[in-house]
Amino acid sequence: MTTPPRPRTYETLGILMKFHAFPEEVQGKYCLVEAVVPPGLGAPPNHHAGETEAFHVLDGEIEFMVNGETILAGPGDHVRVPDGAPHAFAAKGDKPARVLILNAPGLMHDRFFTEIGRPVPDDTAAPAPMDGPPDLARVMAVAQEVGMTLMAPAEA
Repeated sequence: MTTPPRPRTYETLGILMKFHAFPEEVQGKYCLVEAVVPPGLGAPPNHHAGETEAFHVLDGEIEFMVNGETILAGPGDHVRVPDGAPHAFAAKGDKPARVLILNAPGLMHDRFFTEIGRPVPDDTAAPAPMDGPPDLARVMAVAQEVGMTLMAPAEA
């Protein structure tokens, strides 16, 4: 009996995430996700030891905070987050941004994104509007389980 393939597309905290590579598909080296980020949404301030992260903006504008520095990035810009550095991001403007997210080795982000997200059909082009606030207790619990620290904005 064969195991059915994993879902590759998720809605996670209002963001559509399409996994181009799961760590187990690339010898545990990285996780590669293409994200469609609605205006105003993104990742809260967080940090994680043991995983390096990089973002490559494909469309739209995203404001990043990395180690206390604000970076406004547009199409073609690449933003690196050193291992363990506090960081956050949010889509700016009036249209969704599209960004490639590379996490290495990626196990932490694979688990976090898929466990708090919900699978959607692979042909989904944009995230559905969120139907209320996220279950913060669950988000915090999963973050802690995988080794990620979510921070209050003032801590960033």
